[in-house]
Amino acid sequence: MSEAVINVYEAKTNLSKLLNRVEQGEEVVIGRSGRPVARLVAYRPRRAPRAPGRLAGKIDMAADFADTPEWLIDAFEAKG
Repeated sequence: MSEAVINVYEAKTNLSKLLNRVEQGEEVVIGRSGRPVARLVAYRPRRAPRAPGRLAGKIDMAADFADTPEWLIDAFEAKG
């Protein structure tokens, strides 16, 4: 199934209607001379950026965590 391409003039003329369609979950392809140029989709806010130290004090590591034997590291890295 091919997408219908809405030309720029029609998109400018019917922007409010196109936004209503997008709010209902539809994606609208806008083009020039029948060639797709852009996709109009619903806005989804980005997730908050990761904050270093956010889990400080909430995770415990074993005291010997960094003392992993070489043979075990090699096994995980498929070296032996």
